[in-house]
Amino acid sequence: MNGNMHRPISRRAFLGGSLVALLGLGLVGCGGSQPASSGESSATTAATPEAVSVRVASLKGPTSIGLVQFMDQANSGKTENSYEFSISGSPDEVTPKLISGDADIALVPSNAASVLYNKTKGAVEVIDINTLGVLNVVTGDATVKTFDDLAGKTIYLTGKGATPEYSMNYLLGQAGIKDQVTLEFKSEATEVVSVLASDPTAVGILPEPFKTAALAKNSALASPVDLTDVWDEFAGESGSKLITGVTVVRKEFAEQNPQAVLEFLSGHAASVEAVNADPATWAQAVVDAGIVDSAAVAGKAIPGCHIVCTTGDDMKKALSGYLKVLFDADASSVGGALPADDFYYVRQGA
Repeated sequence: MNGNMHRPISRRAFLGGSLVALLGLGLVGCGGSQPASSGESSATTAATPEAVSVRVASLKGPTSIGLVQFMDQANSGKTENSYEFSISGSPDEVTPKLISGDADIALVPSNAASVLYNKTKGAVEVIDINTLGVLNVVTGDATVKTFDDLAGKTIYLTGKGATPEYSMNYLLGQAGIKDQVTLEFKSEATEVVSVLASDPTAVGILPEPFKTAALAKNSALASPVDLTDVWDEFAGESGSKLITGVTVVRKEFAEQNPQAVLEFLSGHAASVEAVNADPATWAQAVVDAGIVDSAAVAGKAIPGCHIVCTTGDDMKKALSGYLKVLFDADASSVGGALPADDFYYVRQGA
């Protein structure tokens, strides 16, 4: 692997292009026509829709960071519709709300969205990608500079039998070093941090904001490799991305309230742009929302969280490619089957 590749450029272009497309078209979003999934006619869009209350469920951690400006605007009454936000500690607290109809929009792990789609027989659809990969190589071993340098190493990480393991195995396989690496799993990220604290020459995989917190506490550690960049290199022109979180909506709600969904997408995109542009300013808002515990950690971690608001065909290409990798590793991780096209909230002509 060429360690001199300018990997961050592709990610910034991916983020910037998606935001420009969404913001440049206002509430219409990416593409001039209305959502293909809503079945909405031009006659119904002529009248100004009545404001509705939108219940948004999200999670502590990176997947909700991009919402904070939009949450502030909604709480200040600066949105056309009203939004009620709830932030939970586990996906297991969020997904039942969608199934029962107690939430209209939810920010969930990417594979959980596919599981929901299969479990509800297509009653949910994904409207955007909100977070790309958040996994990083962390070590005090100065010989580790690129992903290829993991050959011959034991790597400590979490997520056995889950997406971190499947993603790591895919990348190791693509690099041709899978049989040269030993993966040792821990139950929590804090255990990986403890291993690195006792032996800085060990190699760990840590998600944000644990990576940033670990580096802040131990000057012997560095993070030489971002797995999001590695994935981009192997994906090439396929468009596949390493994806942590997506935003889903109940299909019934989207069909009945298309303009509310479009307002959410526009507000989300503007919020992501604001937070990425000035992490220090929005770090305290992240803490106030209960997403991350420390403003100092949040401010430093935001750039590595890869928060985005990617919609339309770019979303479909990136997410479908990622889900295919998970499906090939373990079909149950995506609910037993890959979602059909109606899973993706893509506009006609986009």
